[in-house]
Amino acid sequence: MEKPFAITLDVGSSLHNLTGSWRTERAVYTNRMPPCNDGCPAGENIQAWLYEAEEGGAGYERAWLRIMEENPFPAIMGRVCYHPCETACNRGQLDEAVGINSVERFLGDEAIKQGWVVPKDGPPTGRRVLVVGAGPAGLSAAYHLARLGHSVTVKDAESAAGGMMRFGIPTYRLPRDVLDAEIQRILDLGVDLELGCRVTDLEEARAGYDAVFLAVGAAVAKRAYVPAGSAAHVVDALGVLRDIENDDRPLLGRRVAVYGGGNTAVDAARSARRLGASDAVVVYRRTRDRMPAHESEVVEAEEEGVRFRWLTTVREADAGKLLVERMELDDTGFPQPTGEVEELEADSLVLALGQDCDLSLLDGVPGVVVDHGVVTVGPDLMTGCAGVFAGGDMVPFERSVTTAVGHGKRAARQIHGWLSAAAPAPADRPLLATFDSLNTWYYTEAPRSHRPRLDSVRRASTFDEVVLGHDEETALMEARRCMSCGNCFGCDNCYGVCPDNAVIKLDQPGKPVYVIDLDYCKGCGLCVAECPSGAIQMVPEEI
Repeated sequence: MEKPFAITLDVGSSLHNLTGSWRTERAVYTNRMPPCNDGCPAGENIQAWLYEAEEGGAGYERAWLRIMEENPFPAIMGRVCYHPCETACNRGQLDEAVGINSVERFLGDEAIKQGWVVPKDGPPTGRRVLVVGAGPAGLSAAYHLARLGHSVTVKDAESAAGGMMRFGIPTYRLPRDVLDAEIQRILDLGVDLELGCRVTDLEEARAGYDAVFLAVGAAVAKRAYVPAGSAAHVVDALGVLRDIENDDRPLLGRRVAVYGGGNTAVDAARSARRLGASDAVVVYRRTRDRMPAHESEVVEAEEEGVRFRWLTTVREADAGKLLVERMELDDTGFPQPTGEVEELEADSLVLALGQDCDLSLLDGVPGVVVDHGVVTVGPDLMTGCAGVFAGGDMVPFERSVTTAVGHGKRAARQIHGWLSAAAPAPADRPLLATFDSLNTWYYTEAPRSHRPRLDSVRRASTFDEVVLGHDEETALMEARRCMSCGNCFGCDNCYGVCPDNAVIKLDQPGKPVYVIDLDYCKGCGLCVAECPSGAIQMVPEEI
């Protein structure tokens, strides 16, 4: 049999001299934590599904199934998630971050179009779980519990499922056909949904269930005392967005002022423009850099003609006008009044000062602790009452759709472990794959493709979706910009550069696997130096 070039020498060559005996360090294949995975509140294995998507064709469904292991809403998240994964992406230090969110949206939309389905992971367990709330946390928990074989009932007070995804996010950001399709996929797993069913007494509602997951969203608008004349028109932003969802167009007038600085405030102002307001202004008492609303939302609002009044607070409201006061930041960054006031013309004042959860259903439940409007939970998301778990907006974490989806998954797995008396095994956390661990000279320049947007004229007059999706060619190109940080992607560099043919390539389904023949590896480190993704490291030889 013909032998590879490096070992065709006669006696005395590396074939007969075990060059591994020279070694003081050995090369070891590792799987590091990609920063995108690390930054995802939903816990997606982003690097893994991007690898599948890079193949195109059949790879798209495999990529989608990898997403669905962690997150049941790729088409939704591809629209409403503010993609912290991209902020963490190492490629951003080379040129621009990979458009992870846009690829996820493409896969989610493709799944709806093709009718892809997910299998159940286990046989029926005979256990019943009650989920209170059909928002992102509750639906995510129901999805994962159903796949694990549990019988799940979701109860929600509203007339339609989705929670704040439906009643807090306008259609120009999240079309309802997309929302409905991904919710229906969860119901198709056998999840029972009871709408118009407000749970007011948890002790009574949980009878007959083996566990409960509470996912009551923050749907109660915070109120602030603003002195107002009898003719002043003052409404809350959540009410405005809810009316729009119910096709009951609120009458806000030609000039609308929105008081607040979060995403809800920006959505209310953008919606006011679409309802016909010629002037929509957001009044915020701090500066732009301290605004909790995401910058992309602010930029889109400005493109649509929304104005912003920074360092301004509302003192009084009256018919057709507001009295506003200029603020200034003190040394700690807290806004302080200056006494300088002026009038601002406004037919209505929309309050967007935050949201609370209605936790009255917990009254009298033993062991449940409510502190500052949120429920105290342990690392497993269980409350002080055995078998009652909670997540999403009602626990002390960041409030976002992505975080809520992650809580639902985490709670489902903890509930499954609790019901089976086998807590989930803690996962080993690998080292983070930092930018300096990569060999970036192997990656060619590949400019990012940004998603197209609806033109500003149509945006200001319709509720049509603003941010559009990539076509297949662009989505595929974007997926292939991934550098597979910290994880082997089968490039064959180590196999090709090893001077002693100590790297052995095993062809496995999916991608090749490499092992090192330690009889011949002399620890030169060439494979480490030539690994693009930093998936090999040198470790001291054990003596």
